Order: sequence, then C-alpha cells, then structure tokens
Amino acid sequence: MNEQHAFAHTIGGRPVPAERWFDVIDPSTGAAFAQAPDASREQLDLAVAAARQAFEQWRLLPQSERVAAMRDFAARVRGQVEGLARLLTLEQGKPLTAAHREVLVTADRIDGMAALEIKPEVLREDVGGRVLLDYQPLGVVGAIAPWNAPLILATQIAAQALAAGNTVIVKPSPFTPLATLRLGEIAAEALPPGVFNVIAGGNALGQCMTEHPGIDKIGFVGSTATGKRVLASAANSTLKRVSLELGGNDPAIVLDDVDVDQVAARLFWSAFMNSGQICMAVKRVFAHESVAERLTAALAQKAQQVKVGGGFEPDVELGPLQNKPQYDKVLAILQDAKERGGRVVTGGGALPRAGYFIAPTVIAGLTEGSRLVDEEQFGPVLPVLTYKTIEEAVQRANATRYGLGASVWAGDVARAHEVARRLEAGTVWINAHGGATADIPFGGFKESGLGRAMGTLGLKSYLEARVIYLPPT
Repeated sequence: MNEQHAFAHTIGGRPVPAERWFDVIDPSTGAAFAQAPDASREQLDLAVAAARQAFEQWRLLPQSERVAAMRDFAARVRGQVEGLARLLTLEQGKPLTAAHREVLVTADRIDGMAALEIKPEVLREDVGGRVLLDYQPLGVVGAIAPWNAPLILATQIAAQALAAGNTVIVKPSPFTPLATLRLGEIAAEALPPGVFNVIAGGNALGQCMTEHPGIDKIGFVGSTATGKRVLASAANSTLKRVSLELGGNDPAIVLDDVDVDQVAARLFWSAFMNSGQICMAVKRVFAHESVAERLTAALAQKAQQVKVGGGFEPDVELGPLQNKPQYDKVLAILQDAKERGGRVVTGGGALPRAGYFIAPTVIAGLTEGSRLVDEEQFGPVLPVLTYKTIEEAVQRANATRYGLGASVWAGDVARAHEVARRLEAGTVWINAHGGATADIPFGGFKESGLGRAMGTLGLKSYLEARVIYLPPT
C-alpha cells in the first residue's frame, strides 16, 4: 500500500504538497504502508508566516466566536471518526476500538479547552488606585507531539493555545504523522486560515521549530531526554516559553487491606492499556508482602487472558509496540530484568510473528537497580515489588527522578489518602490510576515536566500575565 500523494501539509488553510517523502511503518507488520510529506525549512517558514498573520485576527476575535469555531472543529472531528481511527490503527498499532476512543477524546479535548476562560483579576483597589492582572496571548505556538496517542496529545497542546488566542503549528511524530495530517485538513474547514497548521517531518524539523525566532512558545509531550533538548534549544534561541509533559515511572502502592479480586483487573489495565505506552501508566507495583503473591498471580492470569494482535483483528485488546526502537528497548529492559534475578510469572519475550509484538509480561523478585524498576519501560512489562512497611513503600516509590503520577490501592480510603499525600507526583489517584480531562490540570514533579497542561493552570501557561496600574477615579 502506498498512499504518499494522499497526504499534504496544511499551511495557511491550504494543502501544501511535499518536496520529499518518508516511509510510515505499520507496527503490526514492520513494513511500510504509506509515505508522509517531509517539510523543508522553507515550508516551516511559510507555516510560521501564515500563523503569524492569522494571529493578529484570531487574538482579537470575541471569546464567543473563538469558542464557536473550536466547537465546529470538534464536531467535524467527531464526524470523521471512522477514517481517522483507521489511519490511527494503521500507523500507531492500537486496536481499532481504542483508536475510536482516541478520536472522540480528541474532540472532547477541543470542546473542553474552549469552555475555559481566563478573566482579568483585581489585585488591589483602594484610595491609591486599582491594580489589574490580565492575560495576553503569546503569539505562535509550536506543538510537538509524540507517537503513543498522537491525536489526543497534539490537540491537547493546540487546543490550549487556540483557546488562549494563539495560533499553532503542529508537528506530529514521524512515526505517526498521517492521522494528524488529516486533522489539519479538518481544522482548515472550521478555523480561519493559518490558525491551525500541520507540517510533518523528522527530528531535525522539531529542532528547527524550537530555534525558530517566529515561534513564541513550544508545547512538547514526549520523553524526558528529548524534553531536555527542547528546553535547551528554546532557551538558546529566543528564550521562548516552553511547556513540557515528559516521562513517568508511576508507582502503584497496594496496601495490606486491599481486596485483590476487586482491584486486580483495574490495576492491570492501568499498567497495560495501549501496551503500556502511556506516560501516566503504572510502571511499578509495590504490593504489601501479605498480598503480593495473590496480586501477582491475579495480574499474571489477566495477562494470559488478553488477546494480543493487529489492531484490525476481531476482539483484539492489545496491539504491538509502536516502533522498532521502542520494541528493541523494551526487550533489552526485559533481558536485564531476567539477568538480575527477576522471575517471569507470565510472558517474557517477543511473540513469534511479524511486527513489534511483546507478550504481556509480569515479573516478580526484582528490586531497585534493575532497568525495569529504575527506568520508564513504556511497554507491556510490569514488575511487582514487595514491601513490609508503608514508610518503606513511600520512600521507594519516591526514589526516582520522575514524578508524573502515582496511586494508592486500599480498602480504607482515609488511610490511602494519608499515603497519597506523601507521594511526590503531579497526580495521585486512590483505587484507580490514569485518566485526564480538559478541566483538570495535569503534569509532573521533578523530571516529568515543566508546568501543567489543561485546566486554567494549563490555559494560563499559553498566556502572558500583565499588570496594569490604574489611577484613582
């Protein structure tokens, strides 16, 4: 299958054909199935110019008109669920039902951010006068998105920028560019020309965006290592604003009063959804020694029951790893775990078929010092660690450079809440793990990012705060 001429960049509300192309791989086969346009530096300049020109009008639109345009965009996305989901499954690998959910959540993100509003604040009012705090849009935002949930995460950045009155240039991951390129075409039907631009390309294009003097802010979702490079590049160029949502090594602490049968399935999906390729997925389970054996067995049983396969296969629940580098990384982490004494309870390696499939794997007997415990695996491999005291569990859960999410699982919710308050993470769930909505801020401690996405905190990060002193009336 070769669909190279079916895809184009969207710049200034119009399709812009490619000057060169790159292959897009179907992770369920490991073979190329389409080609995507590869943007040149000149095409980036065109996108910046289009976004800059559109900004002058978009920023001045009444809030009600911006909201209406964004809601039209969201409605058009919902109207294209089937086509977008199919592309997403082809390039990302997730089951078609999960791809449908991603498209619908993408529309919800647009609607949700459009519903938020930041109003001026009166900081002081007395005989000396009045002091106001208001907020102004930044200008042109570059949105650099990852490959694990490409539509949701690209739109999450873009919707915040648009709601704040900015214009955007979206660069999808070169592993998953196609559905996002289609998204650009849909946006052009709903939004004024130049407000929402999409250009595809590799890592070099991303660096050009972080360095470009015409881009005022970068919103980035991806790995911590790449996020550090984005931050350094943005600082060295124009000191442009940066929001970073980075990796996680989320712990789930299971207390001794938990009902194992009740929580095992929820805990499993909190770790293995999207084949573990979610930044906020459970990456480490700390189970009290009194329940660890039963919980490990229950998680392993669930791993043996799920259907793994290509995204279009009937009843499939987990797909492949999205790309070969990540597949190789997860296998290397798994090998390290075995060499360090990890006991493979189920799974343990690649599946004997084409594509980047790894069996859902549960490993016991590890501790800190192994890659599976210390790093973010971002794959369908879960370690179950044991602890004796809550103090030990909290200390070990916090002993990481990451701090994105965490959870506590218990029968006594008040007791779980006390533990949750001690965890160093941007979001802590009790008897659940994962999930985010546009009205609630999300982000991490430590090396899991800078700033917050979504909610009014996220929206304000796409605005510049300004203080105005007014004289007494």
